[in-house]
Amino acid sequence: MTTLLYDGSFDGLFTAIFEVFEYRFKEVEIISRERFYQENIFAEIHEVVTQTDKSDRVLKKLEHNMGKQGIHQLLKVFLSEDVELEKLILSAVQQSITHPSDNILGNFADADILKISKINKSVGRESHRMTAFVRFEKLQDGIFFAKIDPDFNVIPLIRKHFKDRYQDQKWMIYDLRRNYGILYDLEDCEFFYPDEKLSLNQYQEKFHDDEKNYQTLWQRYFTRTNIVERKNIKLHIQHVPKRYWKYLTEKW
Repeated sequence: MTTLLYDGSFDGLFTAIFEVFEYRFKEVEIISRERFYQENIFAEIHEVVTQTDKSDRVLKKLEHNMGKQGIHQLLKVFLSEDVELEKLILSAVQQSITHPSDNILGNFADADILKISKINKSVGRESHRMTAFVRFEKLQDGIFFAKIDPDFNVIPLIRKHFKDRYQDQKWMIYDLRRNYGILYDLEDCEFFYPDEKLSLNQYQEKFHDDEKNYQTLWQRYFTRTNIVERKNIKLHIQHVPKRYWKYLTEKW
């Protein structure tokens, strides 16, 4: 068994996959250095140095075989942070190389492909809900700030949606769990990685003077328009699961 250690990045993973073919490894496992711990003392360790030219060659081949949509499905698997993500993506690549003319991602008889499909549905559902349930709060410097804590790493998937929708104001979305986010400054929409986790208490102290008034007005509006006799908690939870309530101003 050969264990390929990579840096945890998307390009790093596809560099590792390239080297599986380059060095003709047979029995392999790919794992990020962050999650690596020595289980098999007889395993041969292969250190992978991320090289974009290698990852690009694999992605170019995959785009030819399965199209951009296929690569997007593999990206969702990577962003799912599933413990088997490397195994699943490697399996899909190997099947695509072996059967280049087949729609391998449609072969649900294969256990790995079936799991890829299920992960795609879960990650897609989560990213869609993030676009619906994100709530921005205005800060003193005029930037609109939103905090999220999704089950999956969906910020790369929702970036374009918010950039296209809110082009006339500065905003930032911060992932509490993964300690990074995206910042839009009216021109560029870039990822940012703070050295330390943002303090929510300090950020609340930076609210714009009008923000708390807006929040109070919205909470009052939500309460006043609610018809008690038609209250249906079961249906409400179906449309807005409880784990998303922490994002909603009207639920505080």
